Amino acid sequence: MLYYLFTYLDKAYNLPGAGVFQFITFRAAMALIFSLIICLVFGKRIIKFLQKQQVGETIRDLGLEGQAEKAGTPTMGGLMILSGILIPVLLFAKLENIYIILLIITTIWMGAIGFLDDYIKVFKKDKKGLQGKFKVAGQVGLGIIVGSLLYFNQNVTIKERVETAKVVQSADGTATTQTLPVYAEAEKSLKTTIPFFKNNEFDYSKLISWVVDDYQRWSWLIFIPIVIFIITAVSNGANLTDGIDGLATGTSAIIGVTLGVFAYVSGSIIFADYLNIMYIPNTGELVVFIAAFVGACIGFLWYNTYPAQVFMGDTGSLAIGGIIAVFAIAIRKELLIPIVCGIFLVENLSVVMQVSYFKYTKKKFGEGRRIFLMSPLHHHYQKQGYNESKIVTRFWIIGIFLAVLTFVTLKLR
Repeated sequence: MLYYLFTYLDKAYNLPGAGVFQFITFRAAMALIFSLIICLVFGKRIIKFLQKQQVGETIRDLGLEGQAEKAGTPTMGGLMILSGILIPVLLFAKLENIYIILLIITTIWMGAIGFLDDYIKVFKKDKKGLQGKFKVAGQVGLGIIVGSLLYFNQNVTIKERVETAKVVQSADGTATTQTLPVYAEAEKSLKTTIPFFKNNEFDYSKLISWVVDDYQRWSWLIFIPIVIFIITAVSNGANLTDGIDGLATGTSAIIGVTLGVFAYVSGSIIFADYLNIMYIPNTGELVVFIAAFVGACIGFLWYNTYPAQVFMGDTGSLAIGGIIAVFAIAIRKELLIPIVCGIFLVENLSVVMQVSYFKYTKKKFGEGRRIFLMSPLHHHYQKQGYNESKIVTRFWIIGIFLAVLTFVTLKLR
């Protein structure tokens, strides 16, 4: 909203300094600052409100050190994260941008599912919370909305880089041929980026090219299920990672910074040309959103570090995972998710492996056996006697390493 106000003041009254709101970097910085302020200043009030409402976490006895001390810690702190994201975005982003609209829908949608789950746990005293089938239905519903908007909306386009030869005459009269980069008109496309390959663009529509001749017309049949799978996997991964103080929040902030850099270079024709990557018009505006996201995560981390004063609950973790998934899909970097979201992936896999192996051994040997002492993976290290702070810090270090590796894919092909 402030963007539109200052744009009007700049054009109508030539207000000194108002033109700075045209710069994405300035608005992203302001979104980050405002997000931090919202979380830090109003965080205590939100925590006190949650305590007053007796919105405390019910802790199951898993035999973990320090677990009993966490009983009664306020949960649903994800409301702090949602506020820290949405308010700055509404203030500083271009709200007609299709990608911003998509991320706002994602934040509210996944936040609502998580809130309902937490509400059932806390106020209805049902430890199971929202039934799994309803969670999955909500994730599938969001996947259909996101996939449909990205496929059918005419503002979701890319620009192909076209090499053209031009004869240039030097001062001594010698004619030389130079290859100059030129971008074609914006077009609809389902292309995405494949890391570590030189010609690293892949078109999803080709997956059904063997089925029908007019495969591009029916490519939504393959694209939307892929979007659903990614959103479900990443949101559940973030949810599983939110098991010890500060782990999901800090990891998500690292991922957010990484995706923000990719959004900035993908939305800039200059950087896209220099790095020889896909140029996606209008995605630069997503930097404002992800700045607010990172600010909200860091601001929440102030109260969520060990020992946590508040837990985000599913209200925060499902929203965080959904945002990361949709953001990556929007900038055509979803195939980088196994790298940049490696922590989420490993946490997910540890649960799948543990449950699958337990069921297999129970059927074969009559008793269930385990691969890990406990899953998700961070609980395995807790069982081994590692302090929470050490586990979280080491996971953060791994997250930073994965972020750097993700940046390396820009040039390592």
